[in-house]
Amino acid sequence: MKQIDLVILGGGPAGLAAAIAARKAGVQDILILERDREPGGILNQCIHNGFGLHTFQEELTGPEYAARFADQVRELGIPCKLNTMVLDLSARRVVTAVNRTDGLFQLQAKAVVLAMGCRERPRGALNIPGSRPAGIYTAGTAQRLVNMEGCLPGRRVVILGSGDIGLIMARRMTLEGAKVLCVAELMPYSGGLKRNIVQCLDDFGIPLKLSHTVVDIKGKKRVEGVTIARVENGRPVPGSEESYDCDTLLLSCGLLPENELSRAAGVELSAVTNGPLVDESLQTSLPGVFAAGNVLHVHDLVDYVSEEAAAAGAHAARYILQGGAEGGEALPVRAAGGVRYTVPTAVHPARLDGALTLRLRVDNVYRDRALAVYAGQTCIWRRKRPVLAPGEMETIVLKGPALDKLPGCGGLTVTLEEA
Repeated sequence: MKQIDLVILGGGPAGLAAAIAARKAGVQDILILERDREPGGILNQCIHNGFGLHTFQEELTGPEYAARFADQVRELGIPCKLNTMVLDLSARRVVTAVNRTDGLFQLQAKAVVLAMGCRERPRGALNIPGSRPAGIYTAGTAQRLVNMEGCLPGRRVVILGSGDIGLIMARRMTLEGAKVLCVAELMPYSGGLKRNIVQCLDDFGIPLKLSHTVVDIKGKKRVEGVTIARVENGRPVPGSEESYDCDTLLLSCGLLPENELSRAAGVELSAVTNGPLVDESLQTSLPGVFAAGNVLHVHDLVDYVSEEAAAAGAHAARYILQGGAEGGEALPVRAAGGVRYTVPTAVHPARLDGALTLRLRVDNVYRDRALAVYAGQTCIWRRKRPVLAPGEMETIVLKGPALDKLPGCGGLTVTLEEA
């Protein structure tokens, strides 16, 4: 079994950013394990622009954004084993993996960064009635077929779910010559960014039907049509059905953090995000195991993934170089009043060095509210927000006097209030 300082599971944008930050923080012995044939993860099939506005102050395509981090990894001499499948992670940070060159091998790591990303929710998890014909794809699968394989999945398309991938594929399929008949969304609000609704649907005249879902799929060998209906109180409304003749149904119904390895290792997972529970250093319940990016919670912008992963890499480096970290008092971070979850869920005041970053999402669309953070009963941060939506992640940075109130406060509460 080979001894190694830092093993990073995943060579997507999170894994690359974590590796770069760890090397710059002083760790030399780093290895990235990536199951695909090239680094970059999902960005390699995201050929649309809009990436990098925060990180590079430029508008880049997905492959361009990934290439900038991959180039830095190569320049820093950080090894990356491609076409390598990680089979197991133990609670003692033993990584078991396999590839065609090395066969089955094990690594004993001083620290591990989880950066496996996320996967799409499949049809089987959606309970859609109807037969099981060809022509039903997740939006990400269709994106790969169109952008990387040069194959158009269908000509007349209905999309279920208004996540960002579904919105982007509505535009992409239209540009490739397909007819997107509508985008149906179960919730009364879109799950994607406002800019994607405007650029991908409104600009192309594609209708977005909120509070609608698919209630039937027609066709035996190939999709021949779908029926959608309005939803009230979680149930389809009889008599509100609309039928569409189509040959393809794309599913964009949410993303799930890829945490099978984390669960097997004994990492405590959040019931809300399905990602690990972490503290302010992005360390999980297992000492020396850190998590960042979409494996932790699903992000809306890859720039935030890179920022978060860089922090995880730096904290992992500190853990390695200091031989572990003393925790001291741990304060819980609670979500309340319309805040669906927070990352982190615990804070050690003794470990903070100048700032504490809290990331969160709300559970509905709210207008003219204020985000507030309480240390015990004392409000230490408050900002008004004209609109808050589940599709857009919010970030709070606490500094200076706000941090001075944390020791002994009993815990933090992040909540919404009347503005």
